[in-house]
Amino acid sequence: MENKKVLIVDDNNLNRKVFENIIAHDYLFETAENGQEAIGKIKEQYYDLILMDIQMPIMDGITALKIIKEENLTIAPIIAISAFSNQNDREYFLSAGFDEFIAKPVKPKHLLESIYYQLNSSEKPKNAIEATIEIHEILDSKVFSQLKKYNSDENIKMVYDDFIEEAQGIIDEIEKLVKQKSFADIGEKLHILKGNSGTLGAKKLFIETGKFEQKIKNAKFEDIKEDYLTLQKHFINFKNHLRQQNNKG
Repeated sequence: MENKKVLIVDDNNLNRKVFENIIAHDYLFETAENGQEAIGKIKEQYYDLILMDIQMPIMDGITALKIIKEENLTIAPIIAISAFSNQNDREYFLSAGFDEFIAKPVKPKHLLESIYYQLNSSEKPKNAIEATIEIHEILDSKVFSQLKKYNSDENIKMVYDDFIEEAQGIIDEIEKLVKQKSFADIGEKLHILKGNSGTLGAKKLFIETGKFEQKIKNAKFEDIKEDYLTLQKHFINFKNHLRQQNNKG
């Protein structure tokens, strides 16, 4: 499959790294940080498949898809990537014109299967809809083991170390923003943390971050200090759990 090229479109640097690590053994790839940049690249060269995140600054995935279709920029299949995961959301993305939908957190095996079927067959993977999150897990063991399957231990450790470092920085910033009551900025930081934790299978952290983000969107600020402390606790639990996981080898 070395002759096939995939365009990865995602504003989140960690997400792009994860996608790159998953597909690098089978496909060539390039990246774009938003829909506008993706359109510019698509106009310059041909890609065999496009992985398109939905929520991005400057230009989101839906808008980018609409322009691609209206201007007939490519016939390559376009797979939507989003944290939305119920059946109605999936049907919406397919009806909007995407060829497939993959929910975050992305399972490496599912991603590779989806790419393969889109490139080689009209047949779709049997497991097209992601399973419901099991909230009792701190780390999604399937995500972790599948990432290790497609990457070296050194690469996986680097990805998770990067996540821990970036997440710690985000949480420290949120603490300052809570004191400043900069609620909109808190929401932006939470969205980044939610996306990263979902990609790497940090289930409880992903869920709690999502709850916190939703409270900010709904202007429920009365318990914001407690929400921050809860978020911090789940991050520490994940960090400790990951250390134990690494020690097991």
